[in-house]
Amino acid sequence: MTAHYEVRGAVAVITLDNPPVNGLGFATRAATAAGVERAEADPAVTAVVITGAGKAFSGGADIKEFGSPKALAEPNLLSLISVVENCSKPVVAAVHSVCMGGGLELSLGCHYRVAQTGTKVALPEVKLGLLPGAGGTQRLPRALGVEPALNMIVSGEPVEAQMLAMVPGQKLFDKIVDADVVDAAVKFAEEVSEKRPLPKVRELKARHPNAEAYFQFARNMVGGMSKNFPAPLRCLETVASAVNMKFDDGMRVEREGFMALMLTPESKALRHLFFAERVASKISDVPEDTPLRDIRRVGVIGAGTMGGGISMNFLNAGIPVTILETKQEALDRGVATIKKNYESQVKKGKLKEDKYAQRMALLSTTLNYADLGDADLIIEAVFEEIGVKEAVFKQLDEVAKPGAILASNTSTLDVDKIASFTKRPQDVVGMHFFSPANVMKLLEVVRGKATAKDVLATVMAIGKKIKKTAVVSGVCDGFIGNRMIEQYSRQAGFLLDEGCSPQQVDKAVEKFGFAMGPFRMGDLAGNDIGWAIRKRRAVERANMKYSASADRLCDDYLPGKRDAIPSPVVEEMLAKHREAIRAQKRDISDEEIVHRLVFALVNEAAHLLEEGIAQRASDVDMVYLTGYGFPIFRGGPMCYADTVGLFNVVQAMKRFAKNPMDDGAFWTPAPLLARLVAEGKSFT
Repeated sequence: MTAHYEVRGAVAVITLDNPPVNGLGFATRAATAAGVERAEADPAVTAVVITGAGKAFSGGADIKEFGSPKALAEPNLLSLISVVENCSKPVVAAVHSVCMGGGLELSLGCHYRVAQTGTKVALPEVKLGLLPGAGGTQRLPRALGVEPALNMIVSGEPVEAQMLAMVPGQKLFDKIVDADVVDAAVKFAEEVSEKRPLPKVRELKARHPNAEAYFQFARNMVGGMSKNFPAPLRCLETVASAVNMKFDDGMRVEREGFMALMLTPESKALRHLFFAERVASKISDVPEDTPLRDIRRVGVIGAGTMGGGISMNFLNAGIPVTILETKQEALDRGVATIKKNYESQVKKGKLKEDKYAQRMALLSTTLNYADLGDADLIIEAVFEEIGVKEAVFKQLDEVAKPGAILASNTSTLDVDKIASFTKRPQDVVGMHFFSPANVMKLLEVVRGKATAKDVLATVMAIGKKIKKTAVVSGVCDGFIGNRMIEQYSRQAGFLLDEGCSPQQVDKAVEKFGFAMGPFRMGDLAGNDIGWAIRKRRAVERANMKYSASADRLCDDYLPGKRDAIPSPVVEEMLAKHREAIRAQKRDISDEEIVHRLVFALVNEAAHLLEEGIAQRASDVDMVYLTGYGFPIFRGGPMCYADTVGLFNVVQAMKRFAKNPMDDGAFWTPAPLLARLVAEGKSFT
């Protein structure tokens, strides 16, 4: 059973029990409704308490049923709330820990609510591109007040119950308690058992002293902040209906809005992201109960930009860090940068002084490898050259204790080769952080052929602890993200050959929703880095075609600002380059620019999936959403390809293969992509 029934004196207690957050799946809804009906029929019961087992009242919909017919099976959530609301005996919600989404809507259908201090309360549906669909937009403004309710619904952010209880005139919570909330709710239920009529939130008025002006102001604010996302404005209009309409009419507006948003590509993308983030941590051949290695102390080799950023992640999580450098001046610069970053957070009010002091107290430095002997995890963040990596790992092999995990922050190099520099390849793994490492969410965890399963499981767990989105990759040049970005960048170069300007390409890609286009990205990262990689790969892959346009830029580049300012020098250089390679300049649409770049990502990702480098298509999307600025509202390259239709993707690829300056061989669909099209299937 996913809901339990017991009687305490004259009060029936119904306990939701569907771990981990008491999701309101069909079985839970049915058992809860049956419990209310049982209490109704028992003359010895005078009141009902509904609560949740474990660490939540209810987190809302059961994600295992999300989008399936079971989610709508009767009693659906609306029907359950109706059963609760129309009970002839008082129903008290005893909320604690987590009360979100449908869980909050269920509590709003109860006659009374008792909350435990610290309970996180939210209607987070907007984060899935939706609006609350079981009365949240109609009841919360009536119980809490229009403005605080709108803020909660549009942001989706949790607020602690005791803060909401301080809102003037609120009727959301009847009592806030520090002690056991169920005991308090049972006592409260006994006290109100004879009170009639029973209060119903639906019968309250949602009022605002200047509603028309307020909602117009809110439209301007929300519209400006929610570009590309339709849900926030739809939430606002639905809340406005709570003020302007009768309850049942407002409920119809809510239901229509929910169904309309459910069909939008933006909601599809956000729901895809929701599930992709949760499944990324699962590794097919590594059991979830794999014992983890204890990570109490971390060593970081290199105090530069990456090393300092990596260190901050562990300091933020309360894990002691020792940074090693070859020279004291480099150590001093690195520590100064860490301090500067923390002081900036303190100045902005994002970090308290005492927390800053605590984090810095966890940091130590050394010039001696022997001082890393007690580290449980050592991460190197040195220059991206295999000889440098070899020297580091041979020294680590000498000083690291048995069982210590040795990780490389390499972005492209062979982790298996790096592991071979040690006598313990099973303890070696790739941990590819993205710059700035203390900000970017993505962590590519690179699994070598010898990497032990407990090492992999431990690194995935530590990634979660330091608040990263960890995605597993196999070993290949560039892993998932950088191997794909190579094809994206190649297409950008071919577009220059065919007549585009750098700013035209960037503008089209940024209009599509990327944080920045390929040429702005190259400027920011340093064009010399991409140039060095292309030169290395030109030797290793003589059969792969590249545009030389970006190389000409590096040949003539002068140090200066990184601003995206169109340059007549660059235009002249590109014109001469096109003349030299006898390229025919042509007009190219924004759609072609975007699709050549994005479908290049998709085709290369299909190869990665076929080769087993990436576990699943949604992992690829997580890499690009959290590490490469792919627009969240499009769900990642694979989700976007599914939205366009894989048949249409392949048709476009056939057209691109005919471009004389392009690499026609690349546009042959990857075997997996061709197979999915033939079978009428999608990636996700």
